[in-house]
Amino acid sequence: MGRECISVHIGQAGCQIAENLWELYLLEHGIGEDGAVSDSIRGANKKVFENSYDTIFNETDHGQLVPRTIVADLEPTVTDGLRTGKYRALYHPDQIINSKEDASNCYARGYYTLGKNIIEDTMEQLRKQVEACECIQSFFVFHSFGGGTGSGFTSLLLDHIATEFTSKSRLALAIYPSPNVSTAVVEPYNAVLLTNTSMENMDVVFLVDNEAMYQLCRTRLGIERPSYINLNRLISQVASTITCSLRFSGCLNVDLSEFQTNLVPFPRIHFPVTAFGPIRNPEQAYHECNTVKQITEQTFTNTNLFLKCNPNHGRYMACGLLYRGDVIPKDVNNAIGALKLKRQVQFVTWCPTGFKVGINHRNPVSPPDADVAVTTRSLCVLSNNTAIGEVWARLDHKFDLLFTRRAFVHWYVNDCMEEGEFSEARENLAMLEQDYQSAYEMGKEEEAPAEV
Repeated sequence: MGRECISVHIGQAGCQIAENLWELYLLEHGIGEDGAVSDSIRGANKKVFENSYDTIFNETDHGQLVPRTIVADLEPTVTDGLRTGKYRALYHPDQIINSKEDASNCYARGYYTLGKNIIEDTMEQLRKQVEACECIQSFFVFHSFGGGTGSGFTSLLLDHIATEFTSKSRLALAIYPSPNVSTAVVEPYNAVLLTNTSMENMDVVFLVDNEAMYQLCRTRLGIERPSYINLNRLISQVASTITCSLRFSGCLNVDLSEFQTNLVPFPRIHFPVTAFGPIRNPEQAYHECNTVKQITEQTFTNTNLFLKCNPNHGRYMACGLLYRGDVIPKDVNNAIGALKLKRQVQFVTWCPTGFKVGINHRNPVSPPDADVAVTTRSLCVLSNNTAIGEVWARLDHKFDLLFTRRAFVHWYVNDCMEEGEFSEARENLAMLEQDYQSAYEMGKEEEAPAEV
């Protein structure tokens, strides 16, 4: 039975992530830049090889492997880079979709006006991808919350996917606005409007932000001026680990649908924080140990988070631990026991179990010129923590500063959007912030009687 996963890359951020993510997938599966597979790799263990690639690749009659993916942007600059770049022979030409005019950082242009020019082509290609699957399990969307296409067109596409493929899981790995680093003045508007629709149309959204990853590159990898390639390669490692259990065998595999079941205690609270470890440059890795206990403790430190928030200000409602490489269950149990003993991870009292563990035996892989050292094991932590309310509060504050003066609102109204949608989205985000606060207080209230 197939468990195919279709990747959807939207906007500039999504398209740039596509290049680095599929580069990593090719390395992990031993596939060439054009999708060709050598006879030695295919013949070594045919059954294992075919089981590993068919969840994310579709094989043609000529033996070429084509990614199960769609890449869409409203303007051609980034998509043309994919068409003419190193992996130009990998993608089917119809999989890369673009229009001719940019969304100009405006949600309304991506949702109401320009986005409608390519929505039918995108959905048609998506239907073809689904028809080529034996039993599709989920859609995995990559985008940013702050851009015009990443917010507006993503929202439009999710509306269509949710309507047409109701029973399929919809996951996203998304770039969220940073506290102090921004590429657009109207970023708070776009992010609030998309967060509003994501509550209904997405099942799980894994959040990262550029500022946290810049800091990771500087402190962990010693890169003074990180580029988007550095950041996207970190994101690719997370995405690869999330889908790893679909592609390779392990003693404790985690299905994508299990993220929903174990990480989302209430329907609206589906925004886990992402962390990854170990993150070391090759020079450091040569002189350091890399035990399961050590990488577990390191990944739970604030410096390894991909999102700017402090988990110690809240409580964990659920936590997914996805191990790769030379890892056995006994070592994982000991590492989790050490975390609990140090009280490094505080859970709400109404969720006593807390941890969902996945173990996959496929070693982590990095591109030859990558800044992150190749290790024998790694860990990706996906945690649903009430402290993410800090992120909503920051965004609400920035939104209010702009909207109280109705600054820049006319650009959205001119593109067929009603001003009332701003207020509606802002109220919904305030309710989300309150949902997380209520979950935190509910855990504290139940803890009090036990101490008496």
